[in-house]
Amino acid sequence: MLAVVVVAGGAFLLQLLSSGGDSSGNDVESFVASSTCVVGVDCAPTATPKCIEGVNCAPAATPECIDGVDCAPAATAECSEGVDCAPAATPECAVGADCVPSDAGPSVGSDIALPDSEFVVASETAPPEITGEAAAVIEQSCGALLYGHNAHERLPPASLTKIVTALVAEERADPSEIVDVQVNSALLNASTGSSVMGLEPGQQLSMRDLLYGLLLPSGNDAAIAIAQHVGGTEAAFVSLMNSEAQELGLPNTHFVNPHGLDQAGLYTSAFDIAVLGRELLARPALATIVGTPTYQPAWDGPPIWNANQLLYDYPESLGVKTGYTADAGQTMVAAAERDGRTVIVSVLGAWDRYADAVGLLEWAFANTTSPCYE
Repeated sequence: MLAVVVVAGGAFLLQLLSSGGDSSGNDVESFVASSTCVVGVDCAPTATPKCIEGVNCAPAATPECIDGVDCAPAATAECSEGVDCAPAATPECAVGADCVPSDAGPSVGSDIALPDSEFVVASETAPPEITGEAAAVIEQSCGALLYGHNAHERLPPASLTKIVTALVAEERADPSEIVDVQVNSALLNASTGSSVMGLEPGQQLSMRDLLYGLLLPSGNDAAIAIAQHVGGTEAAFVSLMNSEAQELGLPNTHFVNPHGLDQAGLYTSAFDIAVLGRELLARPALATIVGTPTYQPAWDGPPIWNANQLLYDYPESLGVKTGYTADAGQTMVAAAERDGRTVIVSVLGAWDRYADAVGLLEWAFANTTSPCYE
């Protein structure tokens, strides 16, 4: 394994590359000068292009060390297995060989980029281990990536889909608009296992009430009612959702429904959904909703409660959204503010999203500084 530092745009990036292939001995040809040396017969100690196994050869430097033969301690381009090589810096370390320790590792305070799947900004300690398949940590003020683990891998978002449902609804409908509800939440729950806010056909509720029902108890019934009202049809509304993602420059996000139930073609990435969470927080009405523990819609039913446990257990939490399906696992976009600084975390494919989110938030606040220019 070789560590190489690349300077790019003023930041130091650590690229870990895998070295390949074993070194093995080749068939050995006979001496040119003396035709062949017979085993057990002393041959003249002349320099030879290669040393034959079992024959005492002159200790001359050879271009290659053959397994089992003592070679002169000359610097070699590659260390073969089982052979002591000279302690010179080598461009590649063979499997099983002790190579000279390189000082090419990252210095404290450098940004570290690992191949394809990992990124971490300058920090005093490494980010914590997480249960999630992918994660991203971004700075709210400018959107800078602080940490990414498989951050651009396409994965199912579950109910994080509703972040974009809310963005499109907020853009295209007044919160005081009255929506004629056609969704039967009881049938929806019975047929799909959906989380619901409790809508019934014939109800008339404001768009504001539906947005609370969408983002607090994660009502799939509210998502469908919003989509039907704003888009005319669910399919037309989903097209608006995909346009929203495209306008934000998010290539690893695609929607096929407004609620997030598992369906082919529904995916996002940890980075993309963190950016979408940041966009939600930039809209005051939506930021207020996701940070609200409980809300009473204008109906005869009970109040609805926010399913985001961090609002109750993590004092600096600003909320945002949780999700879960069998295919997606636990998903989450979480945000928190400390000393005037807001950090956003996303986790996909987790089995303990709260521990992952809190661990990453604490790491970011304690070990990084904002890379944004205020």
